[in-house]
Amino acid sequence: MELVKKNIHMNKLKCKSDLQITLDDDFNVPDVKPDIYKIIKEQGEVRIHDLKISNGKILVQGALVFNVLYLSDESDRPIYNISSQIPIEEVIHLDGVEVGDDASISVEIEDLSSSLINSRKFNIKSIVTITVFIDELYDEATAVSVALDDSVEYITTELTVTNIAINKRDTYRFKDEIHLPSNKGNIQEVLYSEVELRNPEARLLEDKFTIKGEILVFILYAGENEETPIEYYESELPFSSTIDLNGCRDDMIDDISFELGSKSIQVLADDDGEDRILDVEVVIDMGIKVYQDENLELLYDLYSTSKDIKPVWKETYFENLLVKNNSKARLNDRVKINKNQPSILQICHGVGKAKIDDVFIVEDGLEVNGVIEVQIMYISSDDQIPLNTIKSMIPFTQLVEVRDIKEDIIYDVNARLEQLSVMMLDSEEIEVKAGIAINTIAFDKINTRVISDVEVAKLDKKEVQSMPSVVGYIVKPNETLWDIAKKFRTTRLDLIELNRLEDENVRSGDKILITKHMEQLI
Repeated sequence: MELVKKNIHMNKLKCKSDLQITLDDDFNVPDVKPDIYKIIKEQGEVRIHDLKISNGKILVQGALVFNVLYLSDESDRPIYNISSQIPIEEVIHLDGVEVGDDASISVEIEDLSSSLINSRKFNIKSIVTITVFIDELYDEATAVSVALDDSVEYITTELTVTNIAINKRDTYRFKDEIHLPSNKGNIQEVLYSEVELRNPEARLLEDKFTIKGEILVFILYAGENEETPIEYYESELPFSSTIDLNGCRDDMIDDISFELGSKSIQVLADDDGEDRILDVEVVIDMGIKVYQDENLELLYDLYSTSKDIKPVWKETYFENLLVKNNSKARLNDRVKINKNQPSILQICHGVGKAKIDDVFIVEDGLEVNGVIEVQIMYISSDDQIPLNTIKSMIPFTQLVEVRDIKEDIIYDVNARLEQLSVMMLDSEEIEVKAGIAINTIAFDKINTRVISDVEVAKLDKKEVQSMPSVVGYIVKPNETLWDIAKKFRTTRLDLIELNRLEDENVRSGDKILITKHMEQLI
């Protein structure tokens, strides 16, 4: 006899490790830059250059690239910047990782601060969390029927599972130009810039998917006009594209994540030779997972009328999609400047980041708790400190509804800042309005046992000979025709025909006649 098996494509987390590191270094002001009077703002990003995987560990190489915006004591141009980097080289020990594994890495800057040592020297300190995880795609071979043996009786059970059809990473490159309006001066030097990804969306089609969203660009720059030596400009660049993805269909379930990768802003000259064009190029990293629901008939039990066979069981689990949810959270808060900060004259720019702190399983779903970290840059009324920043953290809580939720569900929750507006209320207070997109995918974990193999032996002749040729039998409570046929090594069809039953349904107390199956006598 031979078991007919079907491969169910599964995706599981093979191993994962978190490493928190502290970066701390001092830097001198370059000779071409003036003294630091006050540090206005610092920004940074971690760039991973290389991952080297060996058995049991991963070498991570990269750098914390930072930019410090500061005030000088120069009257003609008060604002300057300094950019540099702190190298990162860390070994992460990870049980189970092997050469050839495909590792994914995420980096979170938990804290970044700068402090002034003296007018020609400053310190950069940062806490960085590096998370490395290995996803493993594997096939769960599950018996669904029996082939090449008419003496074997079997029954199946129905199960709906969600298997993974596509699991890959890809990138999308976006390139566009921004032309400064006529009321803005020429660009002498870009001092500070922000590039943000907003409202990314994906839609599956046949063998491809579409993406769309916006790239938000903000620059603070030194201009050529003596009356306005420092200027700023903000622009929104929409994008849309179609990306090939063999094997996907529009009825599948997508779980596509978007993150900004490398980004570049270059200043170009226009047709008149004036530096008024910003060449923007960004790379969007995409983690692409596509699932499909499948109704399975799994082999539930079997026996033979002519042989002694015993199923070999294996404990396993399957996943069934509970919810794919894109919910929105709206926040409204007010931020006040500290007493020692200069008052607000005009808001330049607001930037924020949504961060999830905890996710709890509650009665109605998943409770998501987190914060929005907001930084607001503004022009002040103090001539000695013409530019200043405010930092604030706004907490949020959102309930993601998940029906039939259980304690052992498998879920992934991500939050992204979708919208941020900052409005000046008066010289000391700012209103912050934010929209957060919370993307959730949750799976029910179906623990079950499946037949992985069978052990086959000859029937015990003495046992067969001791069985009566004809038996009158009374059906017991909760007993099925399958149970009776298996117990007496006959078939359900023989019992139906012999007792002239309409179907397989029998009730407790029914009387049926059973005869010894002829194959057992050969």
